[in-house]
Amino acid sequence: MIAVRFTRGAPGAEAACILPVAQGAAVPRASVAAAQAARFTGGAGELLDLPGAPRRLLVGLGRDPTPLAFEKAGAAAALAAGEVAELAIDAGALTPDGAAATAAGVALAAWRFAALRTSAPPKHPRRLSVHTPQPDAAEAAFVGMSAGVAGCLMARDLIVEPANRLTTKTFARRLETLEDEGLEVEIHGRGWLERHGFGALLAVGGASASPPRLAVLRWRGVLPVPPVAFVGKGIVFDTGGVSIKGAEGMEEMRADMAGAAACVGAMLALARRKSPAPAVAVLAIAENATGARSYRPGDVIRTASRRTVEVIDTDAEGRLVLADALHHATHRFRPRAVIDLATLTGAAITALGHHRAAIFGTDAALMAAAAAAGEAVGEPLWPMPIGDRHREDLVSDIADLKQCAAGDEHGSLQPDACHAAAFLREFVRDVPWAHLDIAGVMAAEEPHALGPAGPIGFGVRLLDRLVAQRFEEEP
Repeated sequence: MIAVRFTRGAPGAEAACILPVAQGAAVPRASVAAAQAARFTGGAGELLDLPGAPRRLLVGLGRDPTPLAFEKAGAAAALAAGEVAELAIDAGALTPDGAAATAAGVALAAWRFAALRTSAPPKHPRRLSVHTPQPDAAEAAFVGMSAGVAGCLMARDLIVEPANRLTTKTFARRLETLEDEGLEVEIHGRGWLERHGFGALLAVGGASASPPRLAVLRWRGVLPVPPVAFVGKGIVFDTGGVSIKGAEGMEEMRADMAGAAACVGAMLALARRKSPAPAVAVLAIAENATGARSYRPGDVIRTASRRTVEVIDTDAEGRLVLADALHHATHRFRPRAVIDLATLTGAAITALGHHRAAIFGTDAALMAAAAAAGEAVGEPLWPMPIGDRHREDLVSDIADLKQCAAGDEHGSLQPDACHAAAFLREFVRDVPWAHLDIAGVMAAEEPHALGPAGPIGFGVRLLDRLVAQRFEEEP
């Protein structure tokens, strides 16, 4: 993450200077003429880049800016700054919280992944100085925000890694390093999974040279209550298995573990800010490969819950691994609530595009709280239904249930978002549950409101905010 320092005094001329301006507020005297000429009013989304020494980036906050507005302004300015190594924020007119939120936005936008480049990567911001009359207060506010930023950036680092580097084994090793952050980490390999009957996870990962793993991250907190549970789909690469995908776009399937990455980042955020709430993350990690040991359409597998599932489409593997992980989370930890995240279906993208993630669930209050948390951090959700017909479509002649709907008269399969949610609901017992299908929002092809093109880290800050708002007090 970009190095951030808070200090008094005016910014120097050596760094490009970000000046956040609320709509209707006075523009700094040196920039008045340029702002008038450009009709810059401080409206949300406005940005005026003024060359010189120092270079000034006036960025609009809109009226009555929220913390998210400050973050978006800082991110927009950092992205517009381009190839510079150092940035400054003139926060003389901002509250400590506003200064901290602007810095958080800069930190999110300054992220780059350059670990695999052999030549020098393009220059990007590495240092940020925040000039404010109250540096101690602003720094204290930033410490709380930076935990969510760090978790989001860790998720992005995991998502962008290619599958020949982030195998199931190396993913597990990365997770073990989180013990240094105060998290408890358990990694269960193939032998343990076989002994405990995790047939769905074993089936999906059976053809890979890198066997599946079930990872458990635990933050104890201090409250004497059951944990909130996060469950993540961690498919490090998805060929589709026997129901193989088309070649076009398959390279993007290295990011099919974005749900698990979001859970990891959220757990890091909770640990960094010492959340009082107990939490646990259960991650189903596998590679859906093809080979002699591939599972097949028509197979019947026995899940960890002992329920049997008739396989219809091996490219609908995410719901299978989540079934085992959800059972483990609810059976072992008896959580206060469980939230799962997965890049699960193309149907979610068809329904909502790349603007919002789909949310399903069994508890209206939990879903509303998750939606409110998402709006607050710029990770919006939209509620979707689980109808009686969706469950009826999963009735099997030979097993407890089908994995997905069998198809229509034209033979096309229907592994859609609503059927997936109906399937997953069968494995959560009576625990309050929400399911987030993040397939359409896990990455951006162009720079977005809070970062550059590439993985977004969607879900990390949403989960962190959800815990802060709903689970950090005893019921």
